[in-house]
Amino acid sequence: MRCLGIDYGTRRIGLSYGDELGVATPLPALIEADPAKRRAALAGVVRERRVTDLVIGLPLNMDDTAGPKAREAEALAAQLRTEFGLPVHLVDERLTSYEAESSIPKPQRRAVRASGVIDSRAATLILQDFLNQRFPSE
Repeated sequence: MRCLGIDYGTRRIGLSYGDELGVATPLPALIEADPAKRRAALAGVVRERRVTDLVIGLPLNMDDTAGPKAREAEALAAQLRTEFGLPVHLVDERLTSYEAESSIPKPQRRAVRASGVIDSRAATLILQDFLNQRFPSE
């Protein structure tokens, strides 16, 4: 099992990688301005890492309802499932971006946000949650 964690955004796509060892690690975020280039870069990562499963953050509202962003994530999941023919898992990502951002000192957050580091940290939290459910510690 080789999983790619995805924190999808309209400007950046945070990425992480994990396998049966059960540890998610951040990858460089896809920060290309052109959405088609970001999508092509995502396809490149899937091929290069020989990914077997995609894990996408599902941004549910705090009351468990699915808003517009959650519907975007569900649509992306359907597209990627068709495009790559891989299993796609949706994982509740509430507060992962907040948690990832809180690990960065406040004065550095604005500069770091544009680099995609926070997005990839969020993708790591999403994937780690999935891996913890899949491979519970004994």
